[in-house]
Amino acid sequence: MNEKPIRVLVAGLGNMGRAHALAYHNHPGYEIVGLVSRGTSPVPEGLETYPHWTDFRTALAETKPDLASINTYSDTHADYAIAAMKQGAHVFIEKPLATTVVDAERVVETARALNRKLVVGYILRHHPSWVRFIAEARKLGGPYVFRMNLNQQSAGRFWETHKTLMQTTSPIVDCGVHYVDVMCQITDAKPVQVRGMGVRLSDEIAPDMYNYGHLQVLFDDGSVGWYEAAWGPMISETAFFIKDIMSPNGAVSIVMDEGAKSSDHETHTKTARIRVHRAGLDGKGEFIHEDEMLSMEGEPGHDALCASEQAYMYRAITEDIDLSRHMQDAIQSLRICLAADESVRTGKPVDL
Repeated sequence: MNEKPIRVLVAGLGNMGRAHALAYHNHPGYEIVGLVSRGTSPVPEGLETYPHWTDFRTALAETKPDLASINTYSDTHADYAIAAMKQGAHVFIEKPLATTVVDAERVVETARALNRKLVVGYILRHHPSWVRFIAEARKLGGPYVFRMNLNQQSAGRFWETHKTLMQTTSPIVDCGVHYVDVMCQITDAKPVQVRGMGVRLSDEIAPDMYNYGHLQVLFDDGSVGWYEAAWGPMISETAFFIKDIMSPNGAVSIVMDEGAKSSDHETHTKTARIRVHRAGLDGKGEFIHEDEMLSMEGEPGHDALCASEQAYMYRAITEDIDLSRHMQDAIQSLRICLAADESVRTGKPVDL
């Protein structure tokens, strides 16, 4: 156990930044030395007493933290992370790690060269239900068919946030890295080709941006993955949340509760129930096993998951956890999603 608390500077106080800041606030091993947000962003309730800046580099220089928590928009991630590490801080960074593979590799190389801990905010890796979902899929054995999406019907401030995000990052990149990471955890196969398609469904976003997109990724073991993401007031609530994996031996699916809304961030991580289907047939050609429904009752909510991420960050620093695989996985999922974005824009598949 560290005798001195880890001094942390929190940059970005949106949905994720707020949750992470509260996690540091409630963890006895952390001490918040400052918060950074744009002047238009209110400081979340319960955090008003901490020093506040509107400029990250000024706050970094004045607080000299042990850990920089970067929860800002994606186009700042790489530069903020590298600046923090060069000043001596470890880094927690929300996904995606960067907006280009080159920048992501630059961040990881800096972490390695300076011996800094770098944890990327893949929240599903800390969710017991998703860990179980991945384990059940791996038990089936490949090759796999991955069918996943997260479409979000948004209005008001949520649509404003989505429009801001789309100034630099498409939905299939911003959200897709989570679910492509899940695919890669289930199959250890190498991704070999990515295809993407997208449609611009709103005149409120940049002419070269699309708010609906989907990707297909092909792996060298024959597995294939599909991921779909969309944002905006025109997006359908029907089948907004599909998490479904098939293999020759059966299927594993997350079954959502009726009435779940895509605008509720809690639904983005909740599993409700996991259905396990086995494909085995008897001598009469009938199923041997009935489908098994695994209840995920009592699973943690969004803020509790963020607390788990920051507990892991704490252990990574204090126990010197080797994060080499974690960092490489973050680059791989980003590479796949950015290849899909390239495919959308060129109309051609991308070989990896």
